[in-house]
Amino acid sequence: MPWLALTLEVAAAQAEPLCDALLEQGAQSVWIEPPGRLHALLPERSDARATLGLAAAAAGQDVPPFRTYVVADEDWVRATQAQFGPQCIAGKLCIVPSWHEAPRGEGVVLRLDPGLAFGTGSHPTTRLMLGWLASVSLAGARVLDYGCGSGILGIAAAKLGAARVDAVDLDADALCATGGNARANGVAVRAFAPERLPPGDYDVVVANILAQPLIVLEPLLAARARPGGRVALAGILEAQAAEVAAAYGEHFAARVAAREEDWALIEGERR
Repeated sequence: MPWLALTLEVAAAQAEPLCDALLEQGAQSVWIEPPGRLHALLPERSDARATLGLAAAAAGQDVPPFRTYVVADEDWVRATQAQFGPQCIAGKLCIVPSWHEAPRGEGVVLRLDPGLAFGTGSHPTTRLMLGWLASVSLAGARVLDYGCGSGILGIAAAKLGAARVDAVDLDADALCATGGNARANGVAVRAFAPERLPPGDYDVVVANILAQPLIVLEPLLAARARPGGRVALAGILEAQAAEVAAAYGEHFAARVAAREEDWALIEGERR
């Protein structure tokens, strides 16, 4: 069956909210090609302008310029796969789609295909978080991934030695994706809706969301981090980093630990 492909350019900070909104409007698949080129697959008879208009309104954005073209099933699969090769992080982790051979000597292999939930290793915010996880000792740690998407961070933590990994997301599709991806990688990651997360604290809390939701979530994430535990936050533009670090300053010794392109990662220790 042919499909209608949609391609547009947006600012990096707008790409993820627009992806989510397009999926809500019925897009079959969406991916971001850094820094801000967005691709979506719609049913062939879709009204692309109307779909994009509704998605942009839901994301609080203006409708950007776009182009469309019709592709066959097999062409779309090839085009999608061509965008995603192995992503190797810090010599310790390698994110490899199922259609690729794993590179030799690149550390722990995590098998992950693009899907409906955010997190393939291709976006700078995900790479920042994976690099941070690869740089800290996770042996025996209890880890919480809040806003798990595909489950990539929790799965990486489990493969790097975490003893227990819990994952949380508002989106039921993300919880399903996390469970399926964890099983495909032979690791245990428990996925929960926020209200179903069991009581308890964690040695490491990670959250790759966006700056304003992270600020709102500070009391919750602080309550989940044990004294002396560590937090890592991403999805933060460099211009927003000071505000997010200040919001976490009461409970964490928070600071910018890494940057990539226009994005920053904040880490801290629970006071």
